[in-house]
Amino acid sequence: MTTAAYACDPAQSRGRRHAEPPAPTRTEFQRDRDRIVHSTAFRRLVYKTQVFLNHEGDLFRTRLTHSLEVAQLARSIARPLGLNEDLVEAIALAHDLGHTPFGHAGQDALDACMADHGGFEHNLQSLRVVDALEERYPSFDGLNLCFETREGVLKHCSRRNAEQIERSEPGGVARRFLDRTQPGLEAQLCNPADEIAYNAHDIDDGVRSGLITLEQVAQVPLFGEHVTATLRDHPQLQGRRLLYEAIRRMLSALVYDAIDTTAAALQDAQPASADAARAIGPLVRFSDGARAGSAQLKSFLFHDLYRHPRVMETTGQAKEVVRDLFERYLADPAEMQSGFAARSDTPRAVADYIAGMTDRYALREHERLTGRRLLAGTP
Repeated sequence: MTTAAYACDPAQSRGRRHAEPPAPTRTEFQRDRDRIVHSTAFRRLVYKTQVFLNHEGDLFRTRLTHSLEVAQLARSIARPLGLNEDLVEAIALAHDLGHTPFGHAGQDALDACMADHGGFEHNLQSLRVVDALEERYPSFDGLNLCFETREGVLKHCSRRNAEQIERSEPGGVARRFLDRTQPGLEAQLCNPADEIAYNAHDIDDGVRSGLITLEQVAQVPLFGEHVTATLRDHPQLQGRRLLYEAIRRMLSALVYDAIDTTAAALQDAQPASADAARAIGPLVRFSDGARAGSAQLKSFLFHDLYRHPRVMETTGQAKEVVRDLFERYLADPAEMQSGFAARSDTPRAVADYIAGMTDRYALREHERLTGRRLLAGTP
């Protein structure tokens, strides 16, 4: 794989927190990707909500399928820019490992429960998963990933949490949130790939669910222009084929926009190394027009899909599940698995335990502890 001078080079990695001998046939970033794919947290993503709860349909996206789509899009953008595809893929596959069950509803509920105990951030939780919570190796906790992968996993971080990480890891992955520099270009790239993925698949899932219509979303210019172009080329097309073709065209347009806009920014900046790119500022980006169009689409999805009464009904019950579980485990830690029950920081142990649950395991535990079954229809 040929990469540009500004790409992260696995041979020049800032390394792992625990030294390990190199692999004979894989680069360090390939090893990271493989460790993520084989992790317990990654497998659990298949039963974690993206927008629709797992029981609502077999074809709706989950956190796992979302992560796979982000990885595909990220690699498609990385290759023509000369970035390291293995690192991009590793970051994309790991970026949601810390998400709670029940999507953003579960995250919001757990953050509220932890308000007096340091709060809950899913990006920080993803770092906790790969640094500490995975138990797979005899000599260390976590997956012992490279610095470059870990900095990409920590997409966002409050100043308070950044200062806390900095105290335990001076000059480490949280330093950029304090000195306002950027992560490597591969980490920067995963943000637009994430945005492209969820805008596209939330249109697909929203229309499939019947909560929004193709006609509604076609009123949003970013998507509507591709519906119009599709019908111009295929006047008889309708239904799912029309939906899928318009989504495909929108995906392609956003990917090429990110490639072209980023390539122009790199040409202007001329970073001579990965560290030079970190110091310059955000370089991976959409054009102004695409960014505005994406923001408008996100606003539509927020109001018409994520805040749809049917979604809000399940959101309320999901938050109740998380709140009830937190209260029960906090009052009686012995109800958790022994490894969590034995920890001295009980609130954080409870948060770690709940965040690692799948939707259906959380519902089973809730029914066991409360005798009530919420979100009827869940297996």
